[in-house]
Amino acid sequence: MRDYKKLIAFRLAHDAVLTVYRITKLFPKEEVFGLTAQMRRAAVSIPSNIVEGCSRASEKDYQRFIEIAFGSCRELHYQATLSHQLGYLSKDDYAELDLQLEELEKVLGALYRSLQAPPKQPTP
Repeated sequence: MRDYKKLIAFRLAHDAVLTVYRITKLFPKEEVFGLTAQMRRAAVSIPSNIVEGCSRASEKDYQRFIEIAFGSCRELHYQATLSHQLGYLSKDDYAELDLQLEELEKVLGALYRSLQAPPKQPTP
């Protein structure tokens, strides 16, 4: 089993969840079942898929869950942009979340690519 707590991707994803919950508290009440819920679901999905992937025995399964986490991160990034354009996110809150998600996308992308690398051959 892999220890998800040691992954930079997990720590960044967890921080993004905390940010999303903090900033969506300020969204309009009519969005509680709309964009607020969607953003929170997408945010929680990222570290949840990292954790689930770490519990899988095969590298292929692990890679698939990292891929799902990456997709949820991209989804959340779009939702943050939309929220900002709708006036639900302040310039500062958007800038903070945008920066977090850009970094997280880079780290998840690198982790995913590292899992695609061919297995190392033992040296004779």
